[in-house]
Amino acid sequence: MSSTTPPPADVATLTYEQARDELVQVVSRLEAGGEPLEASLALWERGEALAARCQQWLDGARERLASARAADASGTQATPQDAPTEDD
Repeated sequence: MSSTTPPPADVATLTYEQARDELVQVVSRLEAGGEPLEASLALWERGEALAARCQQWLDGARERLASARAADASGTQATPQDAPTEDD
């Protein structure tokens, strides 16, 4: 990343949308080529971390949906699972 680019945010603090949007940018830069090897490796590592964060959000959403469906089927109120929040 260039010296004028601010340091990237901690992946753990990103919302799903922020992580997804940055991941799209990282992939675009890697696909465009032209980055030095060290920068490409750093981008790849950042992309892996961003993809893992997105998966964490999606897994949490799936758990919440499954819990809500189970509660609906049993007629009880669901207790939300530990899904990432914007504070995570």
